[in-house]
Amino acid sequence: MVAEPEFKSISVEELLGRPLNDVEKKIKVDTLFVEGSLKIPLPCPKVSIIGSRKASPQGIENAQRIAKTLIENQVIIVSGLAEGIDTAGHKTAIRMNGKTIAVLGTPLNKTFPAKNFELQQEIMKNHLAVSQFPVGYPTRPKDFVIRNRTMALISDASVIVEAGKSSGSLHQGWETLRLGRPLFIWESVVNNKELDWPKEMMEYGAMELSDPFDILEVLPTRFEMIDVFQ
Repeated sequence: MVAEPEFKSISVEELLGRPLNDVEKKIKVDTLFVEGSLKIPLPCPKVSIIGSRKASPQGIENAQRIAKTLIENQVIIVSGLAEGIDTAGHKTAIRMNGKTIAVLGTPLNKTFPAKNFELQQEIMKNHLAVSQFPVGYPTRPKDFVIRNRTMALISDASVIVEAGKSSGSLHQGWETLRLGRPLFIWESVVNNKELDWPKEMMEYGAMELSDPFDILEVLPTRFEMIDVFQ
């Protein structure tokens, strides 16, 4: 029998390098499993880039533009390894010699979608993969929604680049707002008259985004992050 791989387990507090506030404690998981070379606690601001699995070419281009701006300003890209927007964010970070974190809806020894196996292996070797699900855990559809909560928790801000009425990204959007973190929604989504949820989220503090540099205004600086870790 082939032995199951063992992965390092840490707490959310260890990953972030700080104690959690009362709201964060309510949604945290007790254990995260991690694999990768990225320094822990995480040394830079982190932004989730999320959106549709079946993204349009323009959506992919927007995700790449946002990720490029963030990487050029030493921000870690967080995403969920899904097709579409997630993959665009991860691959842009890698291509630009930045850093990225994949938060999985499966245990670390599984890959979904299967086509992202090589991308996951690259992230697990040279970046960081995170899962709240232990090896051997039977993956369910709702686990991908649950992982969005953890993505919101470990990110300093989240950006919805493109998403329809039933996208899983909406769950992360609402979790981000509940945590009191900045949530950005790309302008073309806000202006889509077929969607009601962007305006609903903006009533609770979400912001329309047309220039990726605006994200930098709400993030902790690298120096502030270092001070927290000392």
